[in-house]
Amino acid sequence: MFNGSLRLAQGRMSVRRRSLMAKLARFSAQALPAALLLSALPAQAAKPTASSALELKPIQRDVEFDTPQKADVEKCIVKAEKFGATSGWVVYDQAGQMLRKFLDTNGDNKVDLWSYYKNGVEVYRDVDGDYNGKADQYRWLGTEGVRWGVDRAENGQIEAWKVISPEEVTAEAVAALRDKDEARFRRLLLTTEELKSLGLGADTQKELEKKITGAMSGFKALAQRQTVVSAQSKWVHFGGSRPGVIPAGVNQSTKDLTVYENVAAVVETGGKPSQVVVGTLIKVGDAWRVIDLPQNLDAAQSTFAAGGFFFHGPGAEQPDPTALQEGSVSEEFQKLISELEKLNKDLASATGAARKTQREKQADLLEKIIDAANEEQRENWIRQFADTLAEAVQTGDFDDGEARLESMVKQLDENSDDQSLAAYVKFRLMTASYALKYQETGADYAKIQEEWLKDLETFVNKYPRSDDASEAMMQLALGLEFAGKDDDARKYYERVVSDDPTSTRAKKAAGAVRRLDSVGKALTLKGTTLDGRTLDLSAFRGKWVVLHYWATWCEPCKEDMKTLKQLQAKHAKTGLAVVGVNLDSQKSDAAQFLRTNSYPWYHVWEEGGLDSRLANELGVLTLPTMLLIDTQGKVVRRSLHVSEIDGELEKAVKTAKK
Repeated sequence: MFNGSLRLAQGRMSVRRRSLMAKLARFSAQALPAALLLSALPAQAAKPTASSALELKPIQRDVEFDTPQKADVEKCIVKAEKFGATSGWVVYDQAGQMLRKFLDTNGDNKVDLWSYYKNGVEVYRDVDGDYNGKADQYRWLGTEGVRWGVDRAENGQIEAWKVISPEEVTAEAVAALRDKDEARFRRLLLTTEELKSLGLGADTQKELEKKITGAMSGFKALAQRQTVVSAQSKWVHFGGSRPGVIPAGVNQSTKDLTVYENVAAVVETGGKPSQVVVGTLIKVGDAWRVIDLPQNLDAAQSTFAAGGFFFHGPGAEQPDPTALQEGSVSEEFQKLISELEKLNKDLASATGAARKTQREKQADLLEKIIDAANEEQRENWIRQFADTLAEAVQTGDFDDGEARLESMVKQLDENSDDQSLAAYVKFRLMTASYALKYQETGADYAKIQEEWLKDLETFVNKYPRSDDASEAMMQLALGLEFAGKDDDARKYYERVVSDDPTSTRAKKAAGAVRRLDSVGKALTLKGTTLDGRTLDLSAFRGKWVVLHYWATWCEPCKEDMKTLKQLQAKHAKTGLAVVGVNLDSQKSDAAQFLRTNSYPWYHVWEEGGLDSRLANELGVLTLPTMLLIDTQGKVVRRSLHVSEIDGELEKAVKTAKK
């Protein structure tokens, strides 16, 4: 299949794997025709056996995925299937649950995406982004986290993290110390290029450069001499209160900066807990970066070595880790955490009724941990309780999840002067319940959406100053906008701006107001194209323009681009131009896509993805977003579906002839 079938996307293979690849190569391209249409499969077409397909393993080893018992392998089924424009082999177990998916995403009859599943949910994929038969990206998904690694050398070694959460950063830092792996730690560090992109003041940037340089050069020696993390150590959980924003203008900075201060990881070694201080994390795009060496790595150390970089200067008073161990990681507390860790591992392989039972035990344990935690830790565990149960509700794993979350909200509302935690739990409950309702068979989507908007409005009115209030208002405004209630939508967008005028979300909301009011007005847009040219929308005066906001991860966007290419050719005499605004976080993703897909119009790009200046100027919240602009440079339609363009242009031509 695909001129090599399920061959491994890895530059260096073991002898055993090469043998397996040779075996799989027999399936070759004759197994499926080029279009991979199931209806066109010849009766005699060969296909891989389940045992051969299931022998393939992820290139990155720290992945938990389903593999049937040996006796059940031959009961598995391999099917050729089509998913939109992509096609491939799919492996199902005897109960019909998906185990593997091997796809050709660009139609060249070669596998370029290898997916692995756990409990029917995709948890990991190897990706061949340049379609040369070797993986260059590795993604953890579903219950395995959010990491997305890049491997430009295509040798199985991750060079940089495109996406990684704060929790995963601390786990990676502990693993780097455990394995004395300098390369693993370096890819967590803020790079010089990223540092320059943050818009920091000169003094702050210079100070950070010194810290990062010191961390690069000092890790090897630190890993050798430290006495806290050993080969037997395990990362237990993440420690940190909440992220904060350094607004533009502070210390001559030109951009908002999102940071985590005093982040730590709790590590267990032989049943004994320790705390490793990872320090300050900085958000860059969809990833979090480290700026300094881990600290608190001497078993005899009794104080943290330094305060936060942004919110607390060096020498600021820090908590005593002994107190943390006695209070937050006491013997009783650690026992509960160990129980939770074991239960989480058991839960990963549980299915059906057993999984629901495990979810109930998980909720019970989390509540006990909350009760046993000290004041400093309690907030983190309540948030984890909310996140964990919300995920269980959304996946339908825990029938009692909504009631347990609602009970927690009630307790927090009644017993705390600070409403932020109650709001945090409530918002995650609302979001999970909304998603679950959409998955129900025969769901009344219009009714669900109406109830969702009412829930959002109630939340905003009850918790107007909570961290999630502005997000709720943005979702409420967007929902009202789609419902055609522009005036109501504008009210909430404007409220986001007035409540927190310096935030990134406020910039987005202000842009959304501009977009709502754009019809009949000249639109200004300037940017740099992917090939480095300067583009000014005013240069297209005299032509009709479709302004198309897109990203490579948006499948409908890519489908629209096929239609836009046809429309551009059809309306060449009308003078139709297309201008793309790419909102990928990484420029290379868009560039690579356009190298293999010909869409010959200008595409502007700017760092930041959906939070970039280009997206914020018009408050672009969803993709695809399209605007139609007339020959005078004025907006005719601010919310356009690709199917409507033909009619709009024909109407315009008829009007012009009159």
